[in-house]
Amino acid sequence: MNIQLYQIIVIAISSVMLFQGAKEFFKRESGQTLLKFSARLVVWGGMGTVAVYPNSTILFARLLGMEDNFNAVVMIGFLMVFLIIFKLLSAIEKIEQNVSELTRKEALSHVQFEVDPVGKERSLQQ
Repeated sequence: MNIQLYQIIVIAISSVMLFQGAKEFFKRESGQTLLKFSARLVVWGGMGTVAVYPNSTILFARLLGMEDNFNAVVMIGFLMVFLIIFKLLSAIEKIEQNVSELTRKEALSHVQFEVDPVGKERSLQQ
């Protein structure tokens, strides 16, 4: 069995992505759901499997009823594009959460609350 450079690169990237996903999921970081973790396992695990066992695409193509191995390779390319989009959406979601949190903190830092003797709160602008 000859190991190619692309196989090493794909295995390394897959391993890093799987490790990162597992770390985020088990630390219960915000936005990490079982569905996202499962998708990451399937996509990156699949990419790693194809890199280690390139002939597995033939079995996969037959399982899906595709005629030749080229179709399976194209489908794997689509999976890669899907993964990139998924990663971008996760990053955008995280940025949106950070912006919302910072906006709330900034807004609250400019408002002081004072309690009247009657017990009602009123805001005072600085």
